[in-house]
Amino acid sequence: DYYASGAEDQWTLKENRNAFSRILFRPRILRDVSKIDLTTNVLGFNISMPIMIAPTAMQKMSHPEGEYATARAASKAGTIMTLSSWGTSSVEEVASTGPGIRFFQLYVVKDRNVVTQLVRRAESAGFKAIALTVDTPILGRREADIKNRFTMPSHLVLKNFEGLELGKLDKTDDSGLASYVSGQIDRSLNWKVS
Repeated sequence: DYYASGAEDQWTLKENRNAFSRILFRPRILRDVSKIDLTTNVLGFNISMPIMIAPTAMQKMSHPEGEYATARAASKAGTIMTLSSWGTSSVEEVASTGPGIRFFQLYVVKDRNVVTQLVRRAESAGFKAIALTVDTPILGRREADIKNRFTMPSHLVLKNFEGLELGKLDKTDDSGLASYVSGQIDRSLNWKVS
């Protein structure tokens, strides 16, 4: 349910699916397709196609190799992987999988020292950009997570926060992820520079 559902009545999820269903390929006949070039440039990095891998949290819940496999696949495909702050593999672990262009998705937590550490670690690990995520001061009400009392399996941890006392989603009476977000994400973040 964590991967397959959305928040509340899942209206946005339905709208996203509807939007994708409206994208149609229009075949064009008798066109020279002997040389097709899908390459593009993102922030100065040449990639093989106009497709990147978006940050996806807790990938080892769905496959034992999780973010490792995703990093290798992105590299092989010649595109960019963006590692989630909430990955079950750390920036250092993903960097150890070999070459590739990688960005790091950053949630701003209340402890700005942790934020600074994460950015420095990503930079040291060779990540090329920070994808600042600001849409989570309050997590959407994910009813399936509440019903299931969602938490990560006990053998997994949010590796980028390991050792910082921020790495575990505790069991709660509702969604462990919602409780985690409400306890860690800096809700005061705004456009003003302080």
